[in-house]
Amino acid sequence: MEIDSIDTTIESLGEPKIFSPLQKLKAGAMDWHFISDSERTLVDVTNESIKKYMGKKKEPPSFELAGPRRKIYFDPSKVRCALVTCGGLCPGLNNVIRAIVLELYYLYGARNIYGVRYGLEGFIPEFDHDVMNLTPDTVSDILDMGGSILGSSRGPQDMGAIVDCLERMNIGILFMIGGDGTLQAATKIGNVITERRLKISVVGIPKTIDNDIFLISRTFGFETAVNVATLAIKGAHNEARGYMNGIALVKLMGRHSGFVAASATLAQQNVNFVLIPEIDFDLEGEHGLLRTLEERLKRSKHAVIVVAEGAGQKFFKDMESGRDASGNIKLKEIGVFLKEKISSYFAAKKIGISLKYIDPSYIIRSLPANASDSVFCSFLGRDAVHAGMAGKTKLMVGWWNNQYVHIPMAASVGRRKQVDSKGRLWLSALESTGQPMMKNND
Repeated sequence: MEIDSIDTTIESLGEPKIFSPLQKLKAGAMDWHFISDSERTLVDVTNESIKKYMGKKKEPPSFELAGPRRKIYFDPSKVRCALVTCGGLCPGLNNVIRAIVLELYYLYGARNIYGVRYGLEGFIPEFDHDVMNLTPDTVSDILDMGGSILGSSRGPQDMGAIVDCLERMNIGILFMIGGDGTLQAATKIGNVITERRLKISVVGIPKTIDNDIFLISRTFGFETAVNVATLAIKGAHNEARGYMNGIALVKLMGRHSGFVAASATLAQQNVNFVLIPEIDFDLEGEHGLLRTLEERLKRSKHAVIVVAEGAGQKFFKDMESGRDASGNIKLKEIGVFLKEKISSYFAAKKIGISLKYIDPSYIIRSLPANASDSVFCSFLGRDAVHAGMAGKTKLMVGWWNNQYVHIPMAASVGRRKQVDSKGRLWLSALESTGQPMMKNND
């Protein structure tokens, strides 16, 4: 990863002058631990990187640590806060909402907390969506619910109109929970706020099941997705094993990155082929998937295939693709495509197979978070509040090098984290499956 060009500076609305109400609290026998802006963690902690910067007598890039500040910018008794969830559903959305509300209400004493309904649409008057008053009672029982109590939507809205709404509501802190598209929108909203010289903090909490946000080691919902995907693979393996020449084809999330598919493959280790967007493969030919699958059935009489939704899109290059409401290219159904190709291949060879196609994607994304993700969401939500109350803006709270940190949105948006074809995750997946390259020219 090239890190020289990464600007890790966190913008602020102004000098924090108000002593945090957390100073009145005691953590057991200890005073509350406050974080200084000078406390940082390196972006790249490898020995080679550190030596390089030492040789240049240059300070290596580092991220500001997240956490409570001794002085804050906003007066808790007067600040008005808004929360919005955007994009696809994901386990943990309600956990983040609850953590933000409880931290604002009980720790800071903020009482004006509003939930904007149905994503960015909620800011636009024409949609006529109600605003939800968020209190501890409102969020007390939402952890066992999937989805988001605020609802969501896809698609861009007029940034000027969104900021108009924030002004009308007299919002001081806007918390935006979503993926790369949401963070891009948050950056644009923040820029409009800056142009208008408004004092509104914009804080992002990155969300994506695919775990593909750049400069974020882990996003919430990912572990829940892998956990449930592993159960699907376990059932798929039982299905495949139960029939002569049984084939189970499992499609998982992963538009551009195969982290869920590769991780779930390692978690269960009953997968024989894992196909992800980052790794090219052929279908036909001596070394293609179909021929390799045939050899597998000859040896073991069953097979399990896991495919990420964005894998193999080259097979549809001559087919016209539209875009969804968020502007993303609509992916073709690789799972259905492979099911038809596998069935046709073995039918032409007069080889009987029993093929089961399993797609648990929408079940996974709408489930409540598991315990690990729930804890993670709690940290993210609380640290987002600390950042917002301190007057920091146009940043997201993320996990990097085993630390919760502040990451400028501009440093991450528009770039994507992907599985490294020579990294440990992918090489371990290959060791687990034993699959070959499945390329005819390599």
